[in-house]
Amino acid sequence: MSEQPLTVPPDMRLFKVEDAMTLLSLGRNTIFELIRSGRLRSVKEGRSRLIPGKAIAEYIELLEREAS
Repeated sequence: MSEQPLTVPPDMRLFKVEDAMTLLSLGRNTIFELIRSGRLRSVKEGRSRLIPGKAIAEYIELLEREAS
């Protein structure tokens, strides 16, 4: 039996801070400041800080609304 790779939609993934930095073209300090200010949601799993894909999409939408 052949197993197919699991395809997870981006809005259902959890991204490491480093991945979010790449996706948003922002530095580490900026990402953590956005988390502290509540503009970018995150979760903790053990000692890891993870950012839901949906939170990244919501942050981008927030930036677009603010630019209007």
